[in-house]
This record gives sequence, C-alpha cells and structure tokens, in this order.
Amino acid sequence: MQKLLATVAVVGGMFFAPASWAETLADALISAYKTSNLLDQNQALLRAADENVAVAMSKLRPVVNFAMQGSWRRYNNNTASFSLPSPNYESLDGSIGLTSNIVIYSGGRVKMGVELAKESVLATRAALINVEQNVLLNAVSAYVDVRLQAEIVALRESNVRLIAQELRAAQDRFEVGEVTLTDVSLAEARLAASQSGLAAAQGSLEIARESFKATTGSYPQHLAGLPKLPKLPKTEDEARNIAVKTHPSVIQAQHQAKLGALQVGMAKAGYGPTVTGQVSLSNDLAGLTNLGVGISANQTLYSGGETSALYRQALANKEAADSGVHLAVVGVSQSVGAAWANLMVAQSSIHAGAQQVEAAQKGFDGVREEATLGARTTLDVLNAEQELLNARASKLQSEAGRYVGAYQLLSAMGLLTVDHLNLGIPTYDPEAYYDAVKNAPSTSTQGKALDRILEKIAN
Repeated sequence: MQKLLATVAVVGGMFFAPASWAETLADALISAYKTSNLLDQNQALLRAADENVAVAMSKLRPVVNFAMQGSWRRYNNNTASFSLPSPNYESLDGSIGLTSNIVIYSGGRVKMGVELAKESVLATRAALINVEQNVLLNAVSAYVDVRLQAEIVALRESNVRLIAQELRAAQDRFEVGEVTLTDVSLAEARLAASQSGLAAAQGSLEIARESFKATTGSYPQHLAGLPKLPKLPKTEDEARNIAVKTHPSVIQAQHQAKLGALQVGMAKAGYGPTVTGQVSLSNDLAGLTNLGVGISANQTLYSGGETSALYRQALANKEAADSGVHLAVVGVSQSVGAAWANLMVAQSSIHAGAQQVEAAQKGFDGVREEATLGARTTLDVLNAEQELLNARASKLQSEAGRYVGAYQLLSAMGLLTVDHLNLGIPTYDPEAYYDAVKNAPSTSTQGKALDRILEKIAN
C-alpha cells in the first residue's frame, strides 16, 4: 500500500507541473518509436528480406570456384621394377584450378526470382508500417490511460474524504439523538467500500504506469494535458475510401498477390530446360595448363508428377493471394466502420455524461442540504455521493475513449505513422539498406557504404 501511495504522490504532480517539465503525448510517441523492440525486430526482418534480392541477383552472375589439391606418395618395395626405379620411390602431385559456371537459359526463372524477392521486400515494408501503427497506438493508449487512472484516483480520494465527513456528521447526529446507530453503521460500511475502491484505483494506476514503461521505455513523470484531437475525415465514407487505398494491410496483400502470380510463372518455367555454361582452367606441378569450355543442358522428363503438382499448388496459392486482397479490403473497411462507430458513441457519451454529472451534482447538493434539515437520511446522502462519483468516472472514461478512438480511426485508415503525425524525428529508411544490397555487393564502394549503414543501425 505504501508503494501505491508513493506512486500516486508522484503521478499526482503530473497535472500541476510547469509546462517546461511536462512530458507531452508527442514525447511519449517519439520514445515509443525509438525504444520499440518490436520495431527493431521487424526492421531486421525487412533487412533480411532485402538480402533475398541480393541472393536472387547473384543467380544472374557467374559462380567462380577455386580448387587446389596436392598429394605425396612413397612406395616401399623390396625390388626395383621398370615402373618403380628404386625400392623407395616417392611421387609428388598437385594442381590448382578455377571453374566458372553461369546459367545461360532457365526459362526466365532466374529473373522471376529477382522479381519475387523485390515483391517480398515491398510486402515486408508494408508489414513494418503496420507494426509502427500498433506501436504508436499503444503509446497513445498508455498515455491516456495513465492520465485517466490518475484522475480516477483523485476522484476516489475525494470520495473517501466526503464519506469520512458524512461518517463524522452521522456520529455527531447520533450523539444528539437525531439518527440511529444504523445510520452510523451504513456510513462506516460505505467508507470501507470507498477505501477499497481507492485501493483498486491505485492498483489500476500502477498497472497503467507499467504499461506506459513497457511502451515508451520509461515510467511517466509529469504528463502534460492532451493536445487537440488529430484531424479526421468528415464522413465515414471518406475514411473508408482513404483506408482501402493507403492501409498497409491492403498494400501488403496486393504485393502478396503479385508474388502469387510470379510463383505461377516460376512453376510453369519448371517444365523447360536449363542451359549452363562452364569454363575451367587448371595447372599442375609439371607445368601443364588445361583450359576447357563446355555447355550443358538438362531437363526433367519425368518427376513422378512433382512438377505438375508444384504448378497446381502455385495456381492455388495465387487464388488464395488474390482472395487475400479482397479479404484485406473487407477487414480494413470493417475496422474503419467499427472505429467510426466507437468514436461517435464516445462523443455522445461525453455529452450525456456532462449532463449526468451536472444533474448528479445538483442532486447531491440538494440531498445533503435536506439531510441537515432532517428531511433525508444518511443513506440518501451516501447514495447521492455514489451516483455523483459514478457520473464523474463515467464522463472521464468517455473522454479517454473518444481521444483514443480518434487515433484508432487513424490506425484503421493506415495513417497512424510518425510521418503523418509530423513528430519531427528521423525514421527508419528502408530504401537506404535496400539500395546498398540490391546489387549484391561484396567489397566495393557500395560495400563500404553498407558497412556504414550497418554501423549506424547497430548504434
């Protein structure tokens, strides 16, 4: 309990701290973006996908192999012979050689492999944007939740103080015979329940603080007030139209559909031959140099049905990927509709909640005044106080729901990104690493640039 009270004391200052010390929502979003292990993980997965382009590109180039071999032999014979001039004949052999192989013709499979890798990169980039949206939305939710839970703790503390006052008033009135012991007991029970509610609220605040730390990398200190809501579309249809064009889930599904079409082409090309060229050069200890040039062609005539099965499988996967595009559009459209509905409900709840708080406040003030005149019981006052508390808490929750709901709508539209929010920080540049590796560099100027990029990422 002491730890929870200390937490409340620390967080309680967040609403009254000087502006220069306040942590804004933008600060929390920036911290979440910079410290997210989930983003780091998916950025690394994107770099791995980039390397697939380099691997595919390497198939267009010759493969050069170096080979070196040597051997020493000693023959121990009792008698010399024509082939072995001495009983202890020794021989030393060795050679070095280079062999180069290159695919001359493959029915387009090698080039399609490059295109497959590129489409995979684009799909992975879209997935990374979706991860970025989730990270930022979690940061908004954590920020708003800490403020909400702190405000509810403040409400609960006020409620405890008010009921404690009612208990003292009931005790005073009992001593002069205006109320019975039952009224005092009711006030004591309600005070215990209020203290229990305060402990639960303090626990919820501690949980919210832990969630904030997990999302942003540090505990909340002095949180500033919430900024204005982000600009949103005026109509639900406008939001849907934007979502189906820009949401990363739809873009990812579109690239996966292109992948499916390319895989069908790869499977179809599997019926054709592959032509390979070879050049070899070797030299032995005797000084003999061998140079050879060759060409070979191979084609599978019968594979037990495997080639046909792979082609049919590719066709089925393409159909699934095409359906995935439609499914992504439907899912995004549904998410926009749900987010829009939740936002409208929250806005209506805020308006109704304000009226409820106003009416509950008037009711509580009236009941309390009537109780002093003996026209109301202690239970009436306690019930009015509880109704006022519930109304205030409900209004706070509706306000928090509307704020988070606005960002949920942005996320459903595919616009909850660092760039769209204008957070003003450098973001991960997927083009930089891709451009450095797409041509499969090894040791070159481009390779040195890649080293610099990797060093920057590591830091």
